[in-house]
Amino acid sequence: MNIDRMEFIAWMERIMDRFDLISENVREIKRGKSAIDGEELLDNQDLLHMLKISNRSLQRYRSEGKLSYYTISGKLYYKLSDVHQFIRDSFNSPNKQTRKSSDK
Repeated sequence: MNIDRMEFIAWMERIMDRFDLISENVREIKRGKSAIDGEELLDNQDLLHMLKISNRSLQRYRSEGKLSYYTISGKLYYKLSDVHQFIRDSFNSPNKQTRKSSDK
């Protein structure tokens, strides 16, 4: 089976066009990934991996109101901005505590 150079190039262009379509579909799926108000949502597993904490610690943060969450179809989700705020607050907390103890 012999194909000439022009036919080969035409086939390669068609394949590349298909890759572009697939790539665009993947981007759309990623954008459409769990989101609320246009903001990415993380589930428990995402957050456990991101923060490197135990399931119990995550439950404690929710119970104490330190980390807001949303329940959708029985599954817990966290807004990425809320997680970032929780991290900022966690970093600021020790400084506040050390200042209060040094003021005494």
